[in-house]
Amino acid sequence: MFTALKMDALLNILNNLTSIEFLFALMFGVIGGIIIGALPGFSSTMGVALLIPITFGMSPVAGITMLAAIYSASTYGGSISAILIHTPGTSSSVATCIDGYQMTLKGEGLKAIGVSTVSSVIGGLVGAIALLLISPPLAKLSLKFSAPEYFLLAVFGLTIISSLSAETIVKGLASGVFGLLLGMIGVDIMTGISRFSFGFTTLEGGVPVIPPMIGLFSLSEVLIQVEKIKIRKEKKLVQKYLGSMFLSLKEFKEILPTISISSIIGLIIGILPGAGADIAAWVSYDQAKKFSKTPEKFGTGYVVGVAASEAANNAAACGALIPLLTLGIPGSVTTAVLYGGLLIQGMRPGYQMFTKYADITYAIIIGLIVANILMGIFGLLSAKHLSRISSLPTGMLAPFIVVLSVVGTYAATSNIFDVFLMIFFGFIGYFIRKANYSNAGIILGLILGPLAEAGFRQSIVMSKGDMLGYYFGRPICVILLILIILSILTPVALSYLKKGRR
Repeated sequence: MFTALKMDALLNILNNLTSIEFLFALMFGVIGGIIIGALPGFSSTMGVALLIPITFGMSPVAGITMLAAIYSASTYGGSISAILIHTPGTSSSVATCIDGYQMTLKGEGLKAIGVSTVSSVIGGLVGAIALLLISPPLAKLSLKFSAPEYFLLAVFGLTIISSLSAETIVKGLASGVFGLLLGMIGVDIMTGISRFSFGFTTLEGGVPVIPPMIGLFSLSEVLIQVEKIKIRKEKKLVQKYLGSMFLSLKEFKEILPTISISSIIGLIIGILPGAGADIAAWVSYDQAKKFSKTPEKFGTGYVVGVAASEAANNAAACGALIPLLTLGIPGSVTTAVLYGGLLIQGMRPGYQMFTKYADITYAIIIGLIVANILMGIFGLLSAKHLSRISSLPTGMLAPFIVVLSVVGTYAATSNIFDVFLMIFFGFIGYFIRKANYSNAGIILGLILGPLAEAGFRQSIVMSKGDMLGYYFGRPICVILLILIILSILTPVALSYLKKGRR
């Protein structure tokens, strides 16, 4: 019977991978992700948040694969504008500007894009294959989780907030507290009493996830970009580029060791919750320069510099999905938004992803592997034309994004109240970003807050009055407590190191 079940699962995976809906979603995710990444200022997080409502009417495999493909492809797409106009499309491509733009100034822009494409594909494949191999055994660990472990796991996820603030840890934590307060809205799980719903029946079940996501990440970004129109007086022009996009065998051998090492570094950093692809890119670029026999070439248009950052950020993007799928801890800001996509499809990350929903999960992972391959093909064939997208004025893009935000929010629930809620959070997102607070912290607090509350209140009942002894008597709880302490102290230590370097 077990063999038959496994065969059924394999047939379901095969059916999912060959369906027209899946193939269309995969193609749309890859092409759309590259375009979103190539647009300066419009991040992968915004792209995923904007398209989550579309997945509401799709199958789980097609919907989640499309979002994952957008995440991975937009991470690569950011390198196109970084290389050609010295404006990174995403924060993870900032390090690529250093050598990529210098190559463009020397007339080697196409070659720089070729290096970026090859490095991104290899890095993404390393991350996606690691996701396929590492996730199942890691997910088995979640079988031993009960209410205390889930509470500490949620707290561990909330400590990531301290590393997401653009300016200070205090502002990051303040954003998280605001998210936790939003998570308290709705009916109390123990007493059944309505809390902070202010008479709105829509809020009885809690704040819906989609409106805050779209408002905080998409609408607020439009407001910020529109504001910058007055500041930008110069027009961005795509530099002229000569030569071929394809690498010679000698050039490929030169960058292959760097790609291999940077992919592993990016994968490890991506698995660490809160680190992100941008940190992975900088760390890999720094180590490539330190261990290079010719460090003086870095910053002058060196292909190894482009390869180091691009391999790392794409490996980190896929690696960030590992803690999300196995333990329910978002590894990056974008995976925090992707968490909402999983919840919409009725799937909660954890061991069930590899048992009850195994056919769906494995189809998504295989789809991500295929997406990285397609990303390379589309990148090599169309990067020269897609580079023109980087020069599109914000005045053309902003109305389109606003319309998608409104239509997407309404389509998810057919409730006009959610549209007003999205607009409300859009303005909140604008003001908190202007003040350098963290919109990602709010989303993490909103998602993980109810999980933490449920785990804590259930563990109070289970402990029978001896909370401290109960927690310290559970080995996984002790490990999670240590991780929480390390997660809190790490941003503080990093800030002191940065001050020391300066």
